[in-house]
Amino acid sequence: MKLGCILAIVFLTIITVSRCQVFEGYYELPPPPNPATDPTDDGSEDDDDDDDESSPKEVRRVDNQATLQRLRRSVYNYGEVLASSILFYEAQQSGKLPEWNRIAWRGDSALNDKGDDGEDLTGGWYDAGDHMKFNFPMAYSATVLGWGYIEFQDAYDISNQSETLKLNLKWIYDYLMKCHPQPNVYYYQVGHPGKDHSYWGRPEDMTMDRPSYKCNDTIPCSDAAAEASAALSTCAIIFKDSDPDYSAECLRHAEELREFSTGVRGFYPDKVYYPSSLYWDEICWADLWLYQATGTTSYLTDCQSIYNDKNKQLISRAYAFDWDNKKTGVKLLLHKFTGNQKVLKKFNKYLSGWLPGEKLPYTPKGLVMRSVWGSNRYAATTAAIAILANHYGLDPDLEYFTWAKGQIDYILGDSGRSFVVGFGNNSPQQPHHRSSSCPNLEEKCTPSNSWKNTGPNHQVLTGAIVGGVDQNDYWLDDRQDYVKNEVACDYNAGFQTAIAGRSEERRVGKECRSRWSPYH
Repeated sequence: MKLGCILAIVFLTIITVSRCQVFEGYYELPPPPNPATDPTDDGSEDDDDDDDESSPKEVRRVDNQATLQRLRRSVYNYGEVLASSILFYEAQQSGKLPEWNRIAWRGDSALNDKGDDGEDLTGGWYDAGDHMKFNFPMAYSATVLGWGYIEFQDAYDISNQSETLKLNLKWIYDYLMKCHPQPNVYYYQVGHPGKDHSYWGRPEDMTMDRPSYKCNDTIPCSDAAAEASAALSTCAIIFKDSDPDYSAECLRHAEELREFSTGVRGFYPDKVYYPSSLYWDEICWADLWLYQATGTTSYLTDCQSIYNDKNKQLISRAYAFDWDNKKTGVKLLLHKFTGNQKVLKKFNKYLSGWLPGEKLPYTPKGLVMRSVWGSNRYAATTAAIAILANHYGLDPDLEYFTWAKGQIDYILGDSGRSFVVGFGNNSPQQPHHRSSSCPNLEEKCTPSNSWKNTGPNHQVLTGAIVGGVDQNDYWLDDRQDYVKNEVACDYNAGFQTAIAGRSEERRVGKECRSRWSPYH
């Protein structure tokens, strides 16, 4: 296992160096693509048709009462963290900012984002520290955030964040529907990566061309379209009671996008920044969310058929749950809706593989190390999956929940410092993020007072989690190190859902209620 980890790190270094040569002059480079399947999965686990379907998860026995008491004690204000994370998404808003946007150092930007036929493509979120709008990870972020609200609404209610979250989700749902002007047309990207990544400055000051990219009857995007369908299904669920007309509009787009995803089947065209390793996972994922939104059994049976076809690779253990790979989320929801024990066994094999002493290495201070690129993201997102499993009653001995708490608390400060901007002890001062590195809007932003500034960013990017440490817990607060210091919408999505689940599952009422508000 140690040899495999060393080879993976060497591979990452080689890829990064080679890409530095290809992308010379850019302020950040794309990470190497992840495989669809965990490299340690040799496929032998798929041949278990004779297994006892009632086989329970193998667990390490713990003292439940002692564990519950320990889990309920925390030095962290999760309500504050939840509110801070939502604030980060407001800092990422593109287009004409809504009146409720609270980021004083942001203004209107990218007001000319349009489709080939003049469609209005303004809005949405900037992806990371750049000003690209990559809809594939953006829609994933909306799906995971929506999932967290659907399951952990009490945590948002207790911390007085429900309405704020719904405003931010509606912002992204509106944009995704703009990007779907016709049943078989979907815009999956706005902005040119080369031009965008060679510019360091505010989005409000951008002058470069921002082309849009679409799929249609001849250009497939099964993965991107299905992920947008999943996101809009969460919209239909969330707004069903409070705004039924809006819910119905989200559902119409979700169903059309799901049909489009298999009507013209294939990968969406991005092969560099967010390349997709598989598209059947998104299709099945969209089916499950549509089933939850509509109760239509054909969506569930379609997903079951896809899952059981081994050629579609959903049974194998995923590399991770992230913007590209939904296989673990599919297993969790599929078991929730069917109770299938074989699916549960596959899910448990993924999650147990992240526990100490299993498939993955750990840093000396206790962070699971799936990848040195965005290590916090991987830990937080699988922590969210673990907390959801606990929420669904799949963690009777609190093993998953205990593990997830450790990962989240590492990010919040158990490592000796916080990795959440503006929160906790010794939090990041130099996130790799263009607009927050610039001074106030009335002052010109130049390379010398932003990119090359050796001091803290001029603005506090409250709530953003930075990439994280390497395998030795090493981290340097340096905006020019984008591997360890970039922020991204997908980084925060799993993290925020884990925080919401962590808050609700504490079952301690007022202790979850945040006294902190960014309004004040």
